Order: sequence, then C-alpha cells, then structure tokens
Amino acid sequence: MASGFFAILDDIGALMDDVAAASKIATGKTAGILGDDLAVNAEKATGFLASRELPVLWAITKGSLLNKLIIIPVAILLNIFLPVAIKVILVLGGVYLAYEGVEKIIEFLFHRSKTGHEVIEEKESVNNNDAEKNKIKSAISTDFILSIEIVIIALGSVLDKSLALQIVTVSVVALLATVGVYGIVALIVRMDDAGYRLIHRTNNKGFLSIIGNLLVKALPVIIKILGVVGTLALILVSGGIFIHYVDFLHNIFPTIPSIIKEICFGLIAGLIAIPIVMVGKKIVSLVKGA
Repeated sequence: MASGFFAILDDIGALMDDVAAASKIATGKTAGILGDDLAVNAEKATGFLASRELPVLWAITKGSLLNKLIIIPVAILLNIFLPVAIKVILVLGGVYLAYEGVEKIIEFLFHRSKTGHEVIEEKESVNNNDAEKNKIKSAISTDFILSIEIVIIALGSVLDKSLALQIVTVSVVALLATVGVYGIVALIVRMDDAGYRLIHRTNNKGFLSIIGNLLVKALPVIIKILGVVGTLALILVSGGIFIHYVDFLHNIFPTIPSIIKEICFGLIAGLIAIPIVMVGKKIVSLVKGA
C-alpha cells in the first residue's frame, strides 16, 4: 500500500519536472506575443480616474482568466478532433486585431483634435458606467484573441507530449501570462500614485522626491509610448498570424523580411475590414431602427 502511494508521488514528481521543462520552452516561444499583450492591455487599461484604475484592471483580469478557461479546453478538443478549425479561428482573430490596429491609426491621422473643453468632457465621461463597461468589454475582447494565440503557440510546443502534459503545460503558461501581464500593467498605471506619495512624504525634498517627480512625469510618456507600441503590436500580431497560418501568404515574397510582410498584411487586412465593419454597423442600426 505504502509502495503504491510513493509510486504515485514519484509519478507526480516526474510529471511536474516535465511540466516545468515544457513550460519553460512554451513560455520562451510565447514571449513575443506576451510583450504585445502587455503593450496592448496597458494602453487599454488607462484613461480612468485613479480610484477606478485598479477595479477596472481587476475586471479585465477576471475577464482574461475566463477567456483562458474557455479557450484551453476548446483548443485541446479542436486539436484532437478538428485541427483545421484552429487555423480558421486564428485567421479570423487576426482580422479582428488588424481592424482594431488600423482603426486606431485612422483615428489618429484623420480625426480632428479636440478642444480643451471637449477633452475635459471626455475625461469626465470616463466615470460613466456605460463608457467604463464598453472599455472593459473592448479590452477583454482583444485579450480573447491574444489569449488564443498564446494558448495555440504553447500547445504547439508540446504536441509530441502526452495529453495530460499538454493540458497542464498550457494551463501553466496561460496562468503565468495573465498574472504576469496584468501584474505589470497594474504597476504601470499606479506609477503616478507612488510618485505622489513619495513627494508628499518627503515634502518635495531630497532624492526620494526626485524619484517621485520622475515617476509622475514618466507615466504619461510611458502611456503614449505604449499606445503606439500597442497599435503596432496589433498590426504585427495579425500579420504574423496571416503569414504563419495562410500558406499562400507564408510563401509569398520570400526575400522580404518577415516583419515588413507582417506590417503590410496586417495593414491590408485592417483596411479591408474597416469598411466591412462600417457596413455591418449600419445594417444593424437600420434593423434596430426598423
């Protein structure tokens, strides 16, 4: 009886060793998409009053965990019974990411600058429950697509392993992705509060006060940088999906660097998706109005 118990413990220990090794490989392969996930979600988790930043971020984090609870079993089952469906889902997700990225670029390039009064009104409107819920919903939707990519890449790194090892490894990578990404996002969005506390405690004097002022001044710069990086990440991730999962695009223009092709395909997909979405929204509004 005792020998059977210790044999089970030994099997569990061996499985954990295998999971640790497989998770390390899978995390390395998903590092790029995790960086993109961080940039995109840090940009989406900002723009709220300080009192609402952490509650909003927690709501997005819970949505991210729910996304992965849905995606992991579906990805495992599809990989077993219908592997081609994974490619279709990834490509459709890539179109969505391209649409979001190009929409941000169009917003920046062609929409007029807001007056000071409009900016104040817009900031005040962030307190509105509907505006907050819409931004949370948008962040969770984007996280869903990025989570699919993370789970699929992690799963792809352990396809030659047992089913149990696949499930545990993908689950570990998904959990690390959520905790790591949103933990860093939380630190970023609270930088200014930490800076203000340092300034207050030191009466704006000394080295710690300098650090506090630096944190306060650095936050808007970091947010702007993350906004640009996040938009670029959406385009690159979408283009990367098209290149890796659409055979025709994978083999086209072999001499052109991959990053250039990813940007181009992401922009083209987004430009195609924008008018389609606009027409779709008009049809929906007409149907609702009828």
